[in-house]
This record gives sequence, C-alpha cells and structure tokens, in this order.
Amino acid sequence: MSHTLRPFSLAFILLLLLTGCTEASTPTPVPITKTPTPTATSTSTPTPPESAQRPLLMAHYMPWYQTPDVSGYWGWHWTMNHFNPAQMDENGRPQIASHTMPLTGPYDSMDDALLEYQVALMKLSGIDGVIVDWYGIEDFWDYGVLNQATGKLFEVIRQAGLQFAICYEDQTVKHMVDNKHLAMADVYTHGQDVMRYMRDTWFGDDAYLKSEGRPVLLTFGPQYYASGSDWEKLFSVLDVQPVFITLDKRIGNVSTSSFPWPPMWASKDGVLTQAALETYLKPFYAKVGGDAYRVGGAFPGFHDIYKEVGVSEGYGFLDDQGGETFRFTLELALSNHPDMVQLITWNDYGEGTIIEPTEEFGYRYLEMVQDARRAMADGDFTFTAEDLHLPLQLFNLRREYAGDAAVNARLDEASTALIAGDVAAAREIIESY
Repeated sequence: MSHTLRPFSLAFILLLLLTGCTEASTPTPVPITKTPTPTATSTSTPTPPESAQRPLLMAHYMPWYQTPDVSGYWGWHWTMNHFNPAQMDENGRPQIASHTMPLTGPYDSMDDALLEYQVALMKLSGIDGVIVDWYGIEDFWDYGVLNQATGKLFEVIRQAGLQFAICYEDQTVKHMVDNKHLAMADVYTHGQDVMRYMRDTWFGDDAYLKSEGRPVLLTFGPQYYASGSDWEKLFSVLDVQPVFITLDKRIGNVSTSSFPWPPMWASKDGVLTQAALETYLKPFYAKVGGDAYRVGGAFPGFHDIYKEVGVSEGYGFLDDQGGETFRFTLELALSNHPDMVQLITWNDYGEGTIIEPTEEFGYRYLEMVQDARRAMADGDFTFTAEDLHLPLQLFNLRREYAGDAAVNARLDEASTALIAGDVAAAREIIESY
C-alpha cells in the first residue's frame, strides 16, 4: 500500500531552526490500562531553558508478544483469550487481538530476525532508541518473560548504536499483592530490589538514556507507589538518583517532570475529539515548560480492541485522520522545545497506537518521523522512504533461507551495512537473492 503524505510544513521547519533544534499457555495477565485519570495540578508557565541539541526521538516499545515457533505458544497479547492466530479470518489473515496487522504478521519479541528488522527500521527512520514498557523482575504471570525479552532487545539496540530506557509499570506491585505473590510488608523491599536490578543491569550502560550523567527513568503512573516519599524510599538504595518522569503530573519533589499520553479518559460517547486532545496537550506543555528535563509525546490515534474481546468496555477512539493526528502531536511536541519526544507507541497492537509498519498504513508513520528528522536540519540524516523497505526484505530472506548458513552470513553483512548507514551495500546484497 502506498501513501502520499505532505512533508512537514515550511513554517514548522523554520520554527525548529529558530528554536535551537540543530542536531506453552501462560497465566492470563490483567489487561494493561494505559488511561489513568490525572488529578489537578499547577499550570504555571515558567520560561523554558532552550536545549542546544536536537530532541531525541524515543519509541515506547512493548516486549510482550509470543508465537509457537519461537516461544512455543501464542502469547496473551495476540489472543486475549478470544482470538486464535493459527486460524485465518475472511481475508486470509491470522486472527489476532488487533485492528491492524504488522507487515511481518504476528511475531515473537524474542525472535532474532524480528528484532533485527525492528531496530533497522528505527535506525533508518531516525529514531534514537526505545523506552520499554517494563514489568519488573518477578517470575509472576508473564513478567519474567517480558524482562528476558527486554534484555534481548537492549542488546540489539546497543549494537545498533541506539539508546534505551525503562518505563516502569508499578501497577505490577498491586497485581502481585492482590494475588498473594507479594506480601504487603515487602512492597518497599521489592521496589528497592527493582531499583538495584536496573542499576546493576542497565543504568550504568553507555547506551542507557541519561541527562547530565543521571539515568532517565519513566513510570506509567505511578499507580501503586503513590507519593513522593514512596519513591524516595525506593531510590534510597541508589547512589545516583534517576531523572524521574511521571505520567501527566509531577509527584512531590522526587520527579523531575512528567510526560503526556493519549488522554482517553477525556473521551465523550466513546470518542476523543481533536478539541479535547488540544485541551489536554496545550496546558500540559505549558505546565512542564520550565522543567529541567522535558518530554513530549506523539501518537497516531487510539483504537483498542478490549470491548471486542470482552476484556473491558474499552477506553474510547481517537481518529488517526489519515496520519494527521500523528503529525499534529509530533509538531506540537517539537515546537515546545523538549529534550525528548516519546513516540507512543512502536507496537501496542491491543490499543491501536502503532507506528511500526502495518498492512493498513504501510510505512506512513516512519516516513513522517523521517520528515521530522530532516526538519531538524542537523545535516546527518540522509535516509529515504525507499530505504525503509529494506529491513522487511531482509526479514523475509531470513525466513526463506533459515537453514542456509552461507546465505545468512551474507545477510549478516547486509544487516551490518544497514546499521552502519551503508544502504547501497545492504541493498546490493539483499537484491541479489
């Protein structure tokens, strides 16, 4: 499917230039609720310090998919106890818990070829790295599997010269307490163990996202550790305090700033209008304008499948407007001088906030990310929309020649060339098969 999209406006490019942007079955998990209602917060509008470097573009990433050929079973996020991906729908496509289908078909987050494909796409689209939606370290529900997949993704991200960070889901603590996996008396000890794990495993890595030497840590909420003093207890075991970013509002003095998310709680009659979206986003950016580390958010829309599968009543619908919702939220985020823009999301198929290529919209969103990188005018971004097709060709060749060591050695060369930016060399190898 081809898509004709207008490039970023000349006015937007000039704005960026003028503002300094120069650079086997498993237990069923509880469905992930990405729409907690925020509480009222201050809307003061201090003058923001301007960044001397371009904002980073970081993709919010879900590591929670499993398939029989890799993990031995279909994971809950493809089935939601309703669909069977081994069966085809009326269009001859696997039945999955999503309104959209990845170009690769349903995949496994531990698949080497899949990770190679995704990270190459990120590199070619101008994305600087990933923020992984992370469920901690416990062997409870699928949390341990997700942690393993996170570590494997980070290895590939690191090898590609990209960055990574964690968005911690502290709602996991509630689920473990409610299901008698964790005692109430141990919730702070557990949280400190989580902090130590991140410190010892990732925070010191050169590829981990940092600001002035401090690791950047996001949380989706918080939803369990509700107060600033809670987080101070958790952080007390760390020598270096993280730059802590919370959802929608700051938590006491412990959080540096907050990040936005599609405000589906503002939906009326099941629809989030453009006006309601702007009513949320514009005051949000005014509120965080003077914070020391500013995070914007860009998202293509919202179309969850929860009601269809019987998980919940759903959280509403935000029309993608043929790509214009993503363009609007990305332009608005960039115009507010962020240090980083979180692209929401790379691959949350259950909620329909996907920017990775699908059969329905092709490479639309990654082409728009490319446009944004060019508009930053840092002069080092030369990849084209045509280049974005190479990772899928490489992925399909990995499948076709899975047992051929000689061919895969050549495909390794193509992959290395892609990551190094030598698109011509990669294309020559790929197109020889």
